[in-house]
Amino acid sequence: MIATSIVRSIPTKHDRPAQGQGGQVARLDGRFRALLGAAAWAELPAAVRARFAHRAGDDAVTSYTGAVVACRMNRAGWLLAQVCRLIGAPLPLGRDLGMPAAVVVTEDVASGGQHWTRLYGRPRGFPQVIRSTKRFAGVTGLEEYLGAGFGIALRVRADATALHFDSDHYFLALGAHRLHLPRWVAPGALTISHIDRGGGAFDFVLVLRHRWFGELIEQHCRFNDCPAGPAAGRLA
Repeated sequence: MIATSIVRSIPTKHDRPAQGQGGQVARLDGRFRALLGAAAWAELPAAVRARFAHRAGDDAVTSYTGAVVACRMNRAGWLLAQVCRLIGAPLPLGRDLGMPAAVVVTEDVASGGQHWTRLYGRPRGFPQVIRSTKRFAGVTGLEEYLGAGFGIALRVRADATALHFDSDHYFLALGAHRLHLPRWVAPGALTISHIDRGGGAFDFVLVLRHRWFGELIEQHCRFNDCPAGPAAGRLA
C-alpha cells in the first residue's frame, strides 16, 4: 500500500446533490474546478465541465465506450511500454487501430480520489486493462498512482476545446519515504488531453515525449457518453 499524505475532498458549494445516470443521486464535483480556477474552468466546453463536475455515488460508476483511432510509437516507446508491464502496463502495448475501448470511473472512498480503469481490445488474447488512481494531493494538487509505488504529479490546464493534464514530475513511494525521480530517469514529458468533439463525443489523447528519444508514444481514442438507462451506472 502506498504511504503518502492524502488531501480528502471537502464538500464545497460546488458539491451538492444532482441527478446522475439512471436517476441515481450524484453530486456536482468542484475538485477539478478548484484546481483550474474559475476563469479557466469557464473557458472549457460545457460538455467537458459536465463530465468533470460529476461525482457518482460510492456504489456507482461512470463509463464511456469508444475505439482506438490512432496510435504511433517509436522503438524506444515500444520498449518502454513493454518494460512498464512490471508496474501494471500503464502505456499502450501495441499500435493496433479500430480496437474497442472503454473507460470506467469509480470513487476511491478511502482517499477521496477516483479510480480510472481503461480497457483496450487486442487482435489476440485478453484486452489490455490499465488501472490508475487520481488523488487530489501533493504539491500540484493532483497525483496519478500507477502501481508498484510509482506515480505522476500532474498539473491541469484548460483551453476552449480541451482539458489537459501535464506531468510535473514522477515519484516513487517506498513506505513512508517518497523519492522524486530526477529528470534523466523519468520516461519523458506526458500530456493527456480530453478534447470535446461535440454530440456527446470526446477524444482521449496521450502524448509522451522524451528530450533525447523524441516522441515515444501518441495515442488517440474516440469515446462517447454512455446513454442513461434504468440501471445505468449502478454497481450490482
